[in-house]
Amino acid sequence: MSTTSVISVVILFFINLINYMDRFTVAGVLKDIESYYGMDNKQGGLLQTSFVVFYMLFAPVFGYLGDRCSRKYIMAGGVFFWSLTTYIGSVIPSTHKGWFFLMRGLVGIGEASYSTIAPTLIADLFVNEMRTKMLALFFFAIPVGSGLGFVVGSQMAAAFNSWKWALRVTPPLGIFSVFLILFVLKEPSRGQSEGVATTFETTSIKEDLRYLTTNKTYIWSTLGFTCVCFGIGALSWWAPNYMGYAAKLSNVNISENSINLIFGTITAAAGILGVVIGSGAASIYRAYNQRADPLICAFGVFIAVPFGFVGLAVAHKSMAVSWITIFIAILFLCVNWTLVADILLYVIPANRRSFAQSIQILFAHLLGDAFSPFFVGALSDAFQWDPSVVDSNYYSLQYALFTTSAILVLGGLMFLYSSSFVIADKNTARMQMQGHRSISPGLDDTSIHTLPPSGETNDINDDSLQSFPPSSGISSYESSDLNLLLPTDA
Repeated sequence: MSTTSVISVVILFFINLINYMDRFTVAGVLKDIESYYGMDNKQGGLLQTSFVVFYMLFAPVFGYLGDRCSRKYIMAGGVFFWSLTTYIGSVIPSTHKGWFFLMRGLVGIGEASYSTIAPTLIADLFVNEMRTKMLALFFFAIPVGSGLGFVVGSQMAAAFNSWKWALRVTPPLGIFSVFLILFVLKEPSRGQSEGVATTFETTSIKEDLRYLTTNKTYIWSTLGFTCVCFGIGALSWWAPNYMGYAAKLSNVNISENSINLIFGTITAAAGILGVVIGSGAASIYRAYNQRADPLICAFGVFIAVPFGFVGLAVAHKSMAVSWITIFIAILFLCVNWTLVADILLYVIPANRRSFAQSIQILFAHLLGDAFSPFFVGALSDAFQWDPSVVDSNYYSLQYALFTTSAILVLGGLMFLYSSSFVIADKNTARMQMQGHRSISPGLDDTSIHTLPPSGETNDINDDSLQSFPPSSGISSYESSDLNLLLPTDA
């Protein structure tokens, strides 16, 4: 493990940190924004939806480019763009609400260029357990950045007596990140960490999509992750408002800034522990079960559901109990962050990872956190009987948030189902990386291969069916017998 590789991961972590700070800064000052622009809950939820819609629509574009062009320059341009549009959003007057919505949407374009590409750089720098650890470090930025977004945003708004200053923290950090990308970050060759040739034949979007539809692990883990995004998106967006209503209903004297501080701290701490527990449990359980990653994702979701439900149900009776149970729920939901990314990286060949990542982002946000804030906000408005009464605001939002429990249960079942195919899909991807034709059922795609070294033939013989040599870093537990390659249900 080289110092240069570690520095690259630290840079990616820092950018991911301010990425998520930017996303959840708005949630930390949402009431102020709603009051400034005259929004109801539905429009408040739609504000996040506008960001994620742009984000998910442009993710496939950057995913396609990320498999074919310099990932370094794509990321630099994207970070600069979202930093600029975030700042512009902070100077839009109250009479131009539509322009504020547009700026938040444009921020999503810039962030899409980064999120679809960064994990593939880590995949090309590390393999196996070290890859999992570095992905864990990268994904620490999600809970920490989200928590800082709530805390820093609300504190800046209070310090300057204006919510607009909450949006002026991340832009200068983003510009600094552009210089780090251009002058410090080293871009690895695609497939470098697996020890394969770096030259791949270019494939079309149609071929890539056709390939992804045959990968059952990828499909079902993406659907499971979508359900998790639905739950986390709704909870993160509406929890501060919900706990504010709970405090008023139970006559607890606590300020909005204090609620944001508590929720931000809970999000950061639970997220860090969740990522550590998930990656640590996977490292141990993989020695006994090659299906460990999707199984841990499933059980994490199943454990989180009852705690999240209780946290919502008792908030008006005991805010302390509610905070504790919500902390536990977020902790177990965050168990899957690293593992979902790791699953994608080892079941998809190197020349298709950015595009696969972008399609996963598209669906996870389209039906997940792009939809859930608006859905819960609209459902809450429908349940309200008098917006001027605290009881009406609290219970209508509570009933709407209860829908996340059912969606999360579905997500756990989808992760569980994906474990049936993970061994076969992992072996198929490895053999494609070694130069073999795809043997996925119904797929006749000869474009997924590396170019053989000069002077060697591309014939397949018995020797070519060996696993990676020790120098490639493939651990012994991954070297499955070929009779595991295609189980009867694949």
